[in-house]
Amino acid sequence: WGILFSHPRDFTPVCTTELGRAAKLAAEFSKRNVKMIALSIDSVQDHLGWSKVRGAGHLQGKGGAAGLSRSSRAIGQISSALPLTLSPCVQVFIFGPDKKLKLSILYPATTGRNFDEILRVVDSLQLTAYKKVATPVDWKPGDSVMVVPTLPDEEAKKLFPKGVFTKDLPSGKKYLRYTPQP
Repeated sequence: WGILFSHPRDFTPVCTTELGRAAKLAAEFSKRNVKMIALSIDSVQDHLGWSKVRGAGHLQGKGGAAGLSRSSRAIGQISSALPLTLSPCVQVFIFGPDKKLKLSILYPATTGRNFDEILRVVDSLQLTAYKKVATPVDWKPGDSVMVVPTLPDEEAKKLFPKGVFTKDLPSGKKYLRYTPQP
């Protein structure tokens, strides 16, 4: 699993806090076998100067939690929000072990990303990649999950020994099937 996330420039407050948070969560991503790479348009010299301002141990990760490169233009980091006005954006791309894109999120540069949410999404992506489940709205690890609609009831009962329960709907349809997280 891999995460690429971009930031528009060094010496910006939002990016500084994001890289700090990513570094603090590096061990959590590592537990999930996720490698993280931060992409930037700035030079290595700028990165080195910025890391001194940020504080060597304060916001940086250990073991290269946030690698920096000059390739974000290649993934379209600069988007035109209004005609004739270029607006920097920050992006998150999550790739699975099959090297296929599993998620992309585009944020305005003025809005910091929620790395706890990105971690939650990784948990969901990994769970749903290996089990025949989906995660409902506001799901958190440990909460009940939904049985995928393509799984027949009899197979679901065998696959989920802790039980499958259906949410009652006014229509009487029985398609919202839940089970404890496997």
